[in-house]
Amino acid sequence: MNGYLRVAALVPSVRVADFSYNAEQIISLMARADGAGVEVACFPELCLTAYTCQDLFAHELLIDQAETALLRVMEFSRSLPRLITIVGLPITYGGRLYNCAAVVHQGRLCGIVPKTYLPNYKEFYEQRWFASADTLPADAEVLVCGQSVALSSRLLFHTERCTFAIEICEDLWAPIPPSSYHTLAGAEVVFNLSASNDLIGKTHYLHSLIAGQSARSLCAYVYSSCGYGESTQDLIFDGHALVAENGRFLAQGNRFTMEPQFVTADIDLHAIRLDRRVNTTYAHSSAHNHAADHYRTIEIDMVEQQQFTLQRTIDPLPFVPAGNTLDERCEEIICMQSEALAKRIEHTHAKTVVLGISGGLDSTLALLVCVHAFDRLGKDRRGIIGITMPGFGTTDRTYTNALDLMKSLGITIREISIREACELHFRDLGHDGKTHDVTYENVQARERTQILMDAANQMGGFVVGTGDLSELALGWATYAGDHISMYGINGSIPKTLVRHLVRWMARTIADEYSAKTLLDIVDTPISPELIPADEAGNITQKTEDLVGPYELHDFFLYHTLRYGRRPSAIYELARLAFDGHDDRVPVYDEDVIKHWLQVFFRRFFAQQFKRSCLPDGPKVGSCSLSPRGDWRMPSDACSTAWLEECANL
Repeated sequence: MNGYLRVAALVPSVRVADFSYNAEQIISLMARADGAGVEVACFPELCLTAYTCQDLFAHELLIDQAETALLRVMEFSRSLPRLITIVGLPITYGGRLYNCAAVVHQGRLCGIVPKTYLPNYKEFYEQRWFASADTLPADAEVLVCGQSVALSSRLLFHTERCTFAIEICEDLWAPIPPSSYHTLAGAEVVFNLSASNDLIGKTHYLHSLIAGQSARSLCAYVYSSCGYGESTQDLIFDGHALVAENGRFLAQGNRFTMEPQFVTADIDLHAIRLDRRVNTTYAHSSAHNHAADHYRTIEIDMVEQQQFTLQRTIDPLPFVPAGNTLDERCEEIICMQSEALAKRIEHTHAKTVVLGISGGLDSTLALLVCVHAFDRLGKDRRGIIGITMPGFGTTDRTYTNALDLMKSLGITIREISIREACELHFRDLGHDGKTHDVTYENVQARERTQILMDAANQMGGFVVGTGDLSELALGWATYAGDHISMYGINGSIPKTLVRHLVRWMARTIADEYSAKTLLDIVDTPISPELIPADEAGNITQKTEDLVGPYELHDFFLYHTLRYGRRPSAIYELARLAFDGHDDRVPVYDEDVIKHWLQVFFRRFFAQQFKRSCLPDGPKVGSCSLSPRGDWRMPSDACSTAWLEECANL
């Protein structure tokens, strides 16, 4: 799939100093990797000899046999035109022995990378046998398997698909790992051939190192460490096989297994490149990386990528974490929102906060945040003024829920009907008041906002806005109506997350009476209630019937804002995300996805003018549409190219 690179961390069974056996095990995994569509495969440190050979590394026979084993790997690679293989072995140069990684492709030895940092403490004595890469001349070349090849720790391997680099085991544990320089020089993926023994508690630290390095360097990190078959004379090797991308693990193998490890993952190169383009700290560091001038780039001609189904699971709800993480996320968000609101209340010396309570999700979340902020400040909840403003489309269900919730939370309740004021305005405009057009709807929204702002003036407070991130993306708000406030508390919360936040509050914080009301609000269809209800009093104007399912739009929004993906890429990911693998969301077919993707981009471009003048509001997640920070877009930008790509899907 375009934009993704399939990699593998492979851990073969080995026998110490059994070169033929080790080569056979590696070749077997190479064949398996090629069959799985892997493009770059990484084996452990010194895998052709085994890591624990100790003083046998000084023997000429071992060195010669390691080269012979490498030749077997190279010969086999001729039959695997798509696969790049990285294996470990000792290499001699200038009378010294180096612990190296060899890069093999189609029978060619592309380059050899020696280890820089050699441990010589506690149980490790590598300096007894090996020299550091720092002892090599910058232009070193070595004759191996009949091929003259670059021997350097500063090699970049470049293909049409990606640029990668290599470091070996202890290199990662250095204060400034070589991979820091590799990535600043242009490497998007780092492969680590390792032989890290296991100790109690060490695994957690290793994981933090890999996650931190991949996040700090904005790269993917593939780690393969030796396992079963190494000598257990003093050490245990558990066979770590890990793939991380920008701080999170995509795949992990099983420790302490006697079977070979075969761990693959699809790396999102597009995401890595986007993060590097927009991260000015990374760009600044890269510009000042003088070591980049000393790198040599090795070109590798790869066969065109075969078609494959993406292995990694695409989350249909990227704003909503699964499992226990969701509870932690909800608690964190509520605290962030309430703290921001508390600061604004203190700074403005507001006596009250005023908000419209409709009985819908957004106003409910805003009210809960206000209550949380007042409680943290030690203020009387009666300073929260909840105003319900029934109009032509208000249903008994939402009206009752609004009143019940306000009563149970102990805030001040005001009810101001908008019917008479809107009817007068219709007459002033010459509108019949019966035609349910955009004027009919917007008159109501703006009347409500006028009431809220004037009531805030009257009561010494400010208006807390209720609109969420999804509505801002689609422009689903009346300009100068529900689009504005004095403080937009929900402005960076997407609709899919709002529902979970309210449900979490019902389950963990609210009393039994409030919880019942909150859960009914969660189950109520999303609607602005600007069109009259049907004869049975049910909501007729359902937002998702008009603008589309919010789980789709939030998915589109996330990949547009977070990764700047083009419509065709979002479409392909959405097909995988909504294919039925996740029971939290419905299945959507290709035509439905395509239709709403077009709607999303049409509305996203056309409605930017509303986002250009948003009120203040706290940013709580990685995506925001604030014109003062995260999203700066001209209101008259053309959507033609995006819509044409949607049409051609």
